[in-house]
Amino acid sequence: MSKKVAILATHGFEESELSSPKEHLEQQGWTAHIVSPQSGTIKAWAEKDWGKEYPVDKTLDEVSASDYDALVLPGGVINPDQLRTNKAAISFVKEFFQQHKPVAAICHGPQILISAEAVEGRKMTSVESISIDLKNAGAQWEDSEVVTDKGLVTSRTPKDLPAFNAKMVEEIKEGQHAEQTL
Repeated sequence: MSKKVAILATHGFEESELSSPKEHLEQQGWTAHIVSPQSGTIKAWAEKDWGKEYPVDKTLDEVSASDYDALVLPGGVINPDQLRTNKAAISFVKEFFQQHKPVAAICHGPQILISAEAVEGRKMTSVESISIDLKNAGAQWEDSEVVTDKGLVTSRTPKDLPAFNAKMVEEIKEGQHAEQTL
């Protein structure tokens, strides 16, 4: 069954945390759109320096969660910091939870979920530097390569991408999770 997945990102996303999940989704025969607040291209951060530019498929004002089966939130330090203060991005993320659709976030990506008020009471992981932020927002944080809680998939760093990608696909195949609410 064909699926359509949104990858929400802006300048400064960690390159492997967008490119690896996108490739993995496309290997399933699914469509993966890069959705961003701005049109054109967005520039990756590749570990210690700027990376490649990636074409934006859709802007936030052109889409809604009902257009997609799932959402992926790559990390990087700059990307989530920009998105978590963008009202349209937060609204887009909230829609996925309201529609009980799978959401996958890696590294610093879960910061966006704090702003979307989607972490309270959930088991999650992330890069260690934001663990206290997640705990303060009510998440049950653990140091594991991948954690799943009612359709929400989280991982720590690029080294966890194989586990993250596998669990993300599994949750997307399962589809909507009725108990996933804001």
